[in-house]
This record gives sequence, C-alpha cells and structure tokens, in this order.
Amino acid sequence: MYQIGVDIGGTNIKVGLVNETMELVQTCSVRFPHDGARSVVKTIEEAVDFLLRQQAIARKDVESVGIVVPGSIDQKGERVIDAYNLGFHDVPLKALAQEAFGEIPVYLANDANGAALAELYAGAFRGCKTAVLFTLGTGLGGGIILGGHMFNGGMNQGVELGHMYLVNGGEHCTCGNDGCMEAYCAASALARDGQRAMKKHPESLIAARAGGSPENVDAKLVIDCAKEGDETAKAVFDQYIDSLSSACASIYNLLDPEVIAIGGGVCGAGEFLFAPLREKTTGKCFYKTHGKLVPAELGNDAGMIGAAMLHKDAQ
Repeated sequence: MYQIGVDIGGTNIKVGLVNETMELVQTCSVRFPHDGARSVVKTIEEAVDFLLRQQAIARKDVESVGIVVPGSIDQKGERVIDAYNLGFHDVPLKALAQEAFGEIPVYLANDANGAALAELYAGAFRGCKTAVLFTLGTGLGGGIILGGHMFNGGMNQGVELGHMYLVNGGEHCTCGNDGCMEAYCAASALARDGQRAMKKHPESLIAARAGGSPENVDAKLVIDCAKEGDETAKAVFDQYIDSLSSACASIYNLLDPEVIAIGGGVCGAGEFLFAPLREKTTGKCFYKTHGKLVPAELGNDAGMIGAAMLHKDAQ
C-alpha cells in the first residue's frame, strides 16, 4: 500500500507518493491556486491522480492522504483556523479533501509538526522517544516528539516553539509580542542584524558584498562573510549562535530530549554553525550530558514525508 503526502505552501503545493519503506517514489509540485479552498483541493486531487497514473497505481492501493499546512489546526484536526500565507481562515479542509478522495482516509496537521514526524520515521529522530525539531527560516517553526508520537500540545492546539520568550522586552516579533525566540533565532533575524551591522560598518565585507544595499543582505551572505573572517560578520554570527544556543539549552532543560535537530537554510553552514552551537549549548545546560544536537536530515521533503506518515501517528 502507498501513502500520499501533501505539503501546501503559499507558492507551491508539493505532492509525494510514499511506499511501504517510507521512501518517496515520485513527487510533483504545482502552483498554489489563490481562488479558494475548493480549488486547492481540486488541484491536489489532480496532482495525486497524475502521480498514480505515472506509477500505474490505482486509488484502491492508496491507504491514506495526509495534508500539512503552514498554519494553526483546530483541536479535532479537521479545520485550518488560520493560515495567513494561504488566505485560509476557518476552512474545513479535511472535509473538503475527504469529499474528493472518498473512502481513502484523510489526515490534516501543521507543517512543522509534520516535519518532526518525518524525522521520526525517516530522518534524524529514528529510534527516539523524545525529540525536538527547530526549522529556521523567515520564522521559527518546530515540532515535538514525545513518547514516540507527535505532541500537539496538552489541549491539542499545537506548539509554538518560536514564540517562547527569549529576551524580556526584546526585538519585536511578527506575532505582535517582543522578545520571542523567533525574533532572535530565525534566519530572518540573522539577516536583520547583518543589515544593521552593515549600516554601522560600511567598511565591512558585508557592505561590500551587498553593494551597500541592506536589502541584499540575507543570512547566507552574513555566514559567508563570517567564514571569510570579516570581523563585523563574525560578531553578528556569534550573537546569533548565542541566542540559538539559549533556545536549545532551554529545550534540553525542559524536556531532556534525546535529539534536537535543526533544519532550514542556515544549516548549510554545517559545522561552522554546529560546532560553536554545541559548545555554547552545553555550557548553558543544566545537565552535564544531554542529547545530540544535529542537522535535520530530510530538508524540503520533510513536509511530504511527514504528511504521508500522519496515518501512523493516528493509530
């Protein structure tokens, strides 16, 4: 039997066909239609049927369809409460998809939770009972594995790792509060601080590489300049690592997880990020020994694989 995993984003919808060994057999990506949820479901259905035709697989051989979205899901796992990038607000997405796929069970979850589930079954969390995933991008998302299952909060409303407080009265966050972890540990925070540093230090390599334009400064540029020894970039990157290590240490102290995995483009820095991050995290931990701190393994496929595994977590 096969599973279908659907990862809905504000630009594209990625659909994957997953086999019994949790491998992606084939994937496709289609544009997100900005004309309502029914149109989105129709687009998904057409993409699924395309994959099945390509592999000469019948619908009766599909065990489940899992869908993950970048937004909040209701307690029953049926409705998208808010997914701002999609324009979804109180959308009964599970029911609409169930109507399209008939007797094939449909499951719905937040995309960060799905990514954590993917790492549990096919990535960095294999064999773990307790693990935490941070995804570092424009925002900071993440998911928690407890007892070998996806943890969706005590009241089943989800977990918001990015909105734990890190600095009292600190940087303004997109959620409206000040000092959230996201405002210091997202990749966008590294870019923001790089832009500020460039303005203060027009002689820096950051300024030269950006052509003097702050809008050209992103996280990768800051990291690249730091790798080349630019003092301004190194200072920005060191402060970023200090913030991220505080976040990791707090999670270790709270949950004592076997693994914390970090995903997102920032992880392309490899050991240039992870070596000092591990050192600083260990120095801040209550425990003398703690779980591993590693890169996430599944990258852009995590959403599809995690969505396809939602049926397992429901068992």
